Amino acid sequence: MKFEFEFEGVVVEWRGPAPFYFVPMPADLSAEVKALAATLSYGWGVVPVRARVGEVEFTTSLFPREGGFWVPLKLAVTKPNNIKGGDTLEVWLALGTR
Repeated sequence: MKFEFEFEGVVVEWRGPAPFYFVPMPADLSAEVKALAATLSYGWGVVPVRARVGEVEFTTSLFPREGGFWVPLKLAVTKPNNIKGGDTLEVWLALGTR
């Protein structure tokens, strides 16, 4: 099993009290993460990661959603890069770091 992943995904906007942005992981990579999640999760099935989008590296936690995992994008990533729903992004992840 590997602990670093790179993939391309489409940004999903979820509207709540404020908009949140996520990038769903491809199903095959989500399956690999799921196999490791029990040893990496700190509860509720979320998995801590270090992530990079463009030149911005940040820490976050993968959210289990719709049978896979979604990468939440922080404002520190979306605002300076003018990221919005429907954009396609390259994402790099390292599991188990927070």
